[in-house]
Amino acid sequence: MPYLIPTYLFDGFSLKTNTCIQVDDEGIVLDILTKEPFPSSGIVLNGLLMPGMINCHCHLELSHMKGAIPKHTGLVNFLMTINQSRNLQNNLEIATAIDQAEKEMISNGIVAVGDISNKLDTLEQKKKHDLNYHNFIETFGLEDEQASHRFETSMSICKAFQEIAPSSIVLHAPYSISNTLIQLVNDFNQNKLSTIHNQECDAENELFQKGTGDFLQLIQWILKSPKEIHPTGKSSLQSYLPMLSQINKLILVHNTVSTKDDIEFAQQTNKELYWCLCPHANLYIENTLPDVNLLYASNCKLVVGTDSLASNDHLSIWGELFVLHAHFPTIPLDEKLKWATSNGAEALGMNSTLGSLENGKQPGIVFIENFNIEHPFDESTKIQTLFKAGKIYS
Repeated sequence: MPYLIPTYLFDGFSLKTNTCIQVDDEGIVLDILTKEPFPSSGIVLNGLLMPGMINCHCHLELSHMKGAIPKHTGLVNFLMTINQSRNLQNNLEIATAIDQAEKEMISNGIVAVGDISNKLDTLEQKKKHDLNYHNFIETFGLEDEQASHRFETSMSICKAFQEIAPSSIVLHAPYSISNTLIQLVNDFNQNKLSTIHNQECDAENELFQKGTGDFLQLIQWILKSPKEIHPTGKSSLQSYLPMLSQINKLILVHNTVSTKDDIEFAQQTNKELYWCLCPHANLYIENTLPDVNLLYASNCKLVVGTDSLASNDHLSIWGELFVLHAHFPTIPLDEKLKWATSNGAEALGMNSTLGSLENGKQPGIVFIENFNIEHPFDESTKIQTLFKAGKIYS
């Protein structure tokens, strides 16, 4: 059985030195040794050994749109362009891009993905079970009278994905859903994992607080006519979260303009909340970042996502940590690594197998070559997957 002796070992919870890990030939953790002398047969590794990384938010089906949208256009223009351009390529081009994007994630040490799907474009790729997925089947629609039809369409997609992996029907974002649709999803997702794009820009809050701002343009563009807006006088988060009364486990994605009041309000709902950071996408679309120091100081359970190749140049959780460490250097390194591993596995309900180096688990074992504790995300680091992760659902 292999013994691995890295310079540094991150077990999913804390960073260690002078540690040896024993695994079997399939990458199942058998033991972690903390006292020398270590076995003479041990393989010495100059770098960081860690569990496979978890991508809690991705849109794999948009992979064919890499580079199609200019940077820094703002969320409203970005969303309009997505809707106008996502169907311009043929099925083969879309499938090829999906295959390449999944291979990119695997090469970057990712072992599990919370993936948003509006269509069935990724179904055939996911049947290969090369990655562990939780499929979030996204539904949206602003008109109450169309809510049932929208929900039934999403239900048919969800049933297809449920055959191959855990799946949920989820709401797109506060500005794109009707109250009736919220109620349908709320009832369906009772005691199930859910997610929603949350507070991605100031204009989202302005829509709910005042009924004004850039989102009126998007709403009119979608509906082809003006819509009467009834502002709540509250932020978007404080407006929709009480309506999700049956959803107990929720991943909030982006949180770019979430305030201390928003965070405290959310924490008082007694939900199992996870706050997903997608920093490259935030910079790509709005050229800003959430207040991660505030989220961390508020004891939010943080996880990490890549968003899509329509809003990112790569699909790498290690790359997302690079940005987070550069902009928020005072947050401890092992905390950031935890967001990318054990927190992510817990959020997706995969922590029985993934996310940490513990006896009996098969989390995928990733080696970060040339890792230096003083400059942990130096561009000279290289990611290698030494052992594949176990399958959650196959």
